Amino acid sequence: MKAKYLLIAAVVCLLAILGLGYYFFLTTFSAASEVRYVLIDDDDTIDSVMTKLRPIATEHGLSGFSTLIRHTDYADDPRTGRYAIEPDMSTWEVMRKLKNGHQQALMLTIPESRTMEKLAGNLSRRLMMDSVEISAALIDEPYCERWGYDTCTIAALFVPNTYEVYWNVTLDHFMERMVKEHDNFWTPERRSKAEAAGLTPNEVCTLASIIDEETANNDEKPMIAGMYLNRLHTGMPLQADPTVKFALKDFGLRRIYHDMLFFDSPYNTYRNLGLPPGPIKIASVKGIDAVLNYVKHNYLYMCAKEDFSGSHNFAVTYGEHLRNAAKYAKALNERGIK
Repeated sequence: MKAKYLLIAAVVCLLAILGLGYYFFLTTFSAASEVRYVLIDDDDTIDSVMTKLRPIATEHGLSGFSTLIRHTDYADDPRTGRYAIEPDMSTWEVMRKLKNGHQQALMLTIPESRTMEKLAGNLSRRLMMDSVEISAALIDEPYCERWGYDTCTIAALFVPNTYEVYWNVTLDHFMERMVKEHDNFWTPERRSKAEAAGLTPNEVCTLASIIDEETANNDEKPMIAGMYLNRLHTGMPLQADPTVKFALKDFGLRRIYHDMLFFDSPYNTYRNLGLPPGPIKIASVKGIDAVLNYVKHNYLYMCAKEDFSGSHNFAVTYGEHLRNAAKYAKALNERGIK
């Protein structure tokens, strides 16, 4: 009789183990047919984590996850991160991933932002960081100096490529990564070309940012770079319209009028010789390489073509430039562009 009870007990235990195994390890947690992502930030509690999981999970999976919470210490400290919940994952696998902080990296593209505020907004939409925190840091002189820049040149740190990062990366770790990527980008070959042009890497980025704003025609950028370098090397003012827009903080301007040229700002290259204090945007890689591989010629002037093709008429003499400018002004007037 005793043996009979022991056998029954063993069968019950086996069934219980099989049931638990099926409940936690064999049934899938997600109701979705594709990978879904859960973002857990430092304000989340176990209740808000459950709320974020609810739209993804099956009723069975959510119930199993809730049971596992009661038998682990996960509720004491939910770990921040971006977690990939795959369709075939079991409830136990989901719990283990979240509990151990096994998050999924994301591909972050640094945009060619005109201002650090714009960059901060873009970063905060993709990362756990707050845009106010980023903006405050990038206009803080001591913080920028920590990375080898000032508030005018900090835009030169960022190379607008795509990087694999973690969603909950801190601002300091993000900046460390940007310094590393910047140093990788500025190879000995690029540094040598910058030196041959008489520029530092920061100055290359500054000139490239102006050229990026002058045209979207990448094929023409080396020609424009050559023209501006001719001006720099002969002591002429750059007289670049995009620097006036930046100084006025009016990026929607379609025409630059004479009175705008006298606006008092270190960024106004009509009033000041040489390059402005720093980039007027995060320069594109195409723009940077256009400066490093500039076309050598004798042009000192350029004006947008009157056909609005996005390319320019170049001139050696001021008289020739005035004729080009008159054609462009006429085309603007005919189109009613003010």
